[in-house]
Amino acid sequence: MGSGGLELPPGDEGHVGTPEHDPPGGVSRARPRARGSLGPELDWDADAWREVRTRAQRAGRAYIWLNLVEQRLRAVVAAVLRPIYEPVHADDWVVAAAGPAGQEWVQRAVAVREVSRRKGYLLDPADDNVLSFLTLPQLRELVVQHWPCFEPYFDERRDLELALDELEVTRNVVSRNRALSEAVLNQAERASARLLEMLGAGGDVPSARRLPVDAVEDLVGDRYADVVAVHADRVRLLRRFPAEDIFGSARRLDAIGIGLNLLVQNFSGRRLIRLAESGCRVRLLFLNPASSSVKRRERELGMKRGELSRSVEMNILHMRRVRSRLRDPGAFEIQVYDETPRFTAYLVDGDGADGIAVVQSYLRGARGMESPVLVLRNGSKLVKSDDVGEAGLFPTYREEFELSWADSRPVS
Repeated sequence: MGSGGLELPPGDEGHVGTPEHDPPGGVSRARPRARGSLGPELDWDADAWREVRTRAQRAGRAYIWLNLVEQRLRAVVAAVLRPIYEPVHADDWVVAAAGPAGQEWVQRAVAVREVSRRKGYLLDPADDNVLSFLTLPQLRELVVQHWPCFEPYFDERRDLELALDELEVTRNVVSRNRALSEAVLNQAERASARLLEMLGAGGDVPSARRLPVDAVEDLVGDRYADVVAVHADRVRLLRRFPAEDIFGSARRLDAIGIGLNLLVQNFSGRRLIRLAESGCRVRLLFLNPASSSVKRRERELGMKRGELSRSVEMNILHMRRVRSRLRDPGAFEIQVYDETPRFTAYLVDGDGADGIAVVQSYLRGARGMESPVLVLRNGSKLVKSDDVGEAGLFPTYREEFELSWADSRPVS
């Protein structure tokens, strides 16, 4: 008999706990399951796994931003308040800075620090201080309490607090492992970037004005050479990286492809004229519309005969009209090549450390609009790898462009 007055099933191996063998009022044993299976009621289907991965990806990105902001704010608080309190209070300067208003949360941080010490959680001696155990809201309290000390370093207190308010929702969601919507994540990324700029930690990468440095790129950019973004097709590229952002402030533009539709069809002729008149030097390299390569490409894509060649001709004519309206047509060069097209590339400011490249390979049965897109950032990597001599992809495509340009002929 069990403690509840129910008769437990016998322990013989032959008994499997079926209803006909279980005595009245008895507790049947759990049915045996195949090894490695939790049963249909506990299994996750493909949609559930997809949702979990999406949540993890969003939380991971948000955590990186929050971590960067918290570390930077901690460094700013230490730089401003330590010289004031440490000469009198030594290692207890954080407790003194918190004052009576922050007595409760600062003592909690002291207790967590002691527990971490005893359990061996302090892996870096630099973290063995009370300041390292303060959360983002507590660091904010120190700034607010001592605002006259921080005021010389900030333009507006309200801007700082509003940005921190925007992060608070994300911080609570991430700390409790709850679902984070894409809209809230985007808001958190914008607020974090704004905060880092306020706190004097803005990126010094020249091309960041055109393609903002992402927090993930800032931390693990060396894992992917100089590839900073990958898009499934050109539609998604333009949604995140409009043509105006790509070409709008270029001082040099080199492009190679079949018809160069990304530039010709998404950046107006008037805008190109203004860009060239402002000093931008342009070199455009089209596939010769009369070449056999165009005919092969038409067959690959299932297009009507002459359809692609007419499209390329129209793009070339449009660029010629742009060139004819310039005071210095020599700064706007157009040439054609007769080789098999292998890729399309737009190299913006490719001769400097702030260059950006948009590259697509030609797929056998997909048009350029449907092909995957790589976005590359030129110059030294944000995070240096052990192999300092490792080169990215940007120089490869720039060299290919120069070789093709040398073998091409100008369009009059």
